[in-house]
Amino acid sequence: MELCRQFYDLGWVSGTGGGISVRLDERRVLVAPSGVQKERLRPGDLFVVDLDGRLLARPEDPALKPSACTPLFLEAYRRRGAGAVLHSHSLHAFEATLHAGEAFRITHVEMIKGIEGHGYHDLLEVPVIDNTAHEADLAGALGAAIEAWPRSRAVLVRRHGVYVWGPSWERAKTHAECYDYLFAAAARMRAAGLDPAQPPGTETGRSP
Repeated sequence: MELCRQFYDLGWVSGTGGGISVRLDERRVLVAPSGVQKERLRPGDLFVVDLDGRLLARPEDPALKPSACTPLFLEAYRRRGAGAVLHSHSLHAFEATLHAGEAFRITHVEMIKGIEGHGYHDLLEVPVIDNTAHEADLAGALGAAIEAWPRSRAVLVRRHGVYVWGPSWERAKTHAECYDYLFAAAARMRAAGLDPAQPPGTETGRSP
């Protein structure tokens, strides 16, 4: 619940958007309900599903439904063994998709070191998939992107937001914060006429 409130304060789950999911054990996953203001969630509002999406436990309130993000969360659990998956509607993520083709790219920024398996000099890449009218319809494209970009710990959804994961909820939170910083940093670099995907001092380091 504390994470939901923190992410609301950051503007990542405003309205009823975004979502958080945490793995309980090898087979069980905790997911938030759909269409509920995340900063007001209570422990009794949560669902438990298995890795195949079967409902194992539900809240007492019969009106609540599992998050529409659940099929996408499960892609990261099954394909990457994630310990937690977060979905943000951050404006920084939204803006990052406006300037990216198949992937967002940035290099030579200190915060890249906060993403597992990456260093300052690396070219960090985050695949971008196109949005759909219904969240669940994104699952296939997100799963394919996870497989095609094995170093990434996130997938951006164009004009929508980002899905981020990690081996634990702490690492997923760290990844989410670092990615959001990098998305914002790239926007500032472009505003300064720099190409985020190019090292500093290169002749091609200027955006058109």
